[in-house]
Amino acid sequence: MSQPKHIHVNAFNMNCVGHIHHGLWTHPRDRSTEYHTLKYWTDIARILEKGLFDALFIADVIGYYDVYQQGVDLTLREGIQLPVNNPWLLVSAMAAVTEHLGFGVTATVSAEHPYTFARDVTTLDQLSNGRIGWNIVTGYVDSGARGLGRDSLDEHDTRYDRADDFLALAYKLWEGSWEDGAVIADKARRIHALPDKVHAVQHEGPYYRANAIHMSAPSPQRTPLLFQAGTSERGRRFAGQHAEGIFIGARDPAAARASSRQLRQAAIDAGRAADDVKIYAGVAVVTGRTEAEAREKYEDYLAHANPEGGLAHFAASTGIDFAQYDLDEPIAYGNSNAIQSAGQAAQQAGLSTRRQLLEQFKLGSRYNTIVGTPAQVADRLTQWIDEGEIDGFNLTRIVVPETWEDFAELVVPELQDRGRYKTAHGEGTLRQQLFGHGDRLPARHPAAQWRRS
Repeated sequence: MSQPKHIHVNAFNMNCVGHIHHGLWTHPRDRSTEYHTLKYWTDIARILEKGLFDALFIADVIGYYDVYQQGVDLTLREGIQLPVNNPWLLVSAMAAVTEHLGFGVTATVSAEHPYTFARDVTTLDQLSNGRIGWNIVTGYVDSGARGLGRDSLDEHDTRYDRADDFLALAYKLWEGSWEDGAVIADKARRIHALPDKVHAVQHEGPYYRANAIHMSAPSPQRTPLLFQAGTSERGRRFAGQHAEGIFIGARDPAAARASSRQLRQAAIDAGRAADDVKIYAGVAVVTGRTEAEAREKYEDYLAHANPEGGLAHFAASTGIDFAQYDLDEPIAYGNSNAIQSAGQAAQQAGLSTRRQLLEQFKLGSRYNTIVGTPAQVADRLTQWIDEGEIDGFNLTRIVVPETWEDFAELVVPELQDRGRYKTAHGEGTLRQQLFGHGDRLPARHPAAQWRRS
């Protein structure tokens, strides 16, 4: 009989005041207004390391939310992911105060160039001893496109075409430019790198071209661990080709199972294995030593939440200004050039009016929320894993750092007692810790074709 698999957990955060649960920055115990200080981030990193989290998954968006009410007034008043700072600049400080915690950091393809981005990632992978992951996003708000000098976003599927080309060049740089053993750092012979083991890569793609040597010597993982969150039809094909960690939204374990099977099949269709991907669902957890304590904490959080802030965030995700609808007027979702799966999920969940959406977002977000004792929370999490056929969760913050401290102190020991959570950090790179098959991408991943023997 096979052993039940361990549950993987990332803390889910963003370099801003309001991330997912809008309005909770006003809670007296919340520290998220300190997001622009290093101490805030190093304190979080230490908590997560001690709590045996796999990684800190840091979201990002290039642009801002101006769809709801056709402006940014509510976005600014409530701090709805605005202002938002660069997530990548946080990693060195957090890596310096931890040894095992991984970092899954978001970067938008259209806002980067593969040549310089490859160097940034390699640098952080070196400094962290191989603990870097990249959450690949293609962008979903027109405000970001306008800031980058374009009138609007490219068409949805075209954005994935660009991402394919971006990765093709990045793989050549990370995997094929420097051979293993190119760097010998021989002081006596005054040879740092062997020229015959360093190669320029040539790339002529539909969006990018290059003829250059990767500026950085290889890092422990070479290619960072690859995260992705698109579950549209085109997004699934992209994930099947490239992703190692896939972040899904699902209303229940049955919906998670359907998405999981589609994504694993997409990996198989791309010549990879079903277990080459770890699938994560977003979740919020409110726990206490008793059910009454957990429920009291939840009611306290509700008093600070802003459902309309959640609706404004969702408006940007779907490209629909919900403010134009009366409370009980049916919403016409249609096709979107933003996050296609967001609107589809809302329709499948029967959220057809603004009143229903506001009720869904009563904690400031549309995330599944589990409230209960450690045993009750563990029951629900294991149900999602076993019935939903997923591997873990992105645990979003409600109150910082209380959400993650409570989970580490109360829920982790319960899961450990059930044999469902690790009791110590693994050694090695982030990829090795998650998959146990070494630091590098497996040979069946498309990046491997650019390696030199």
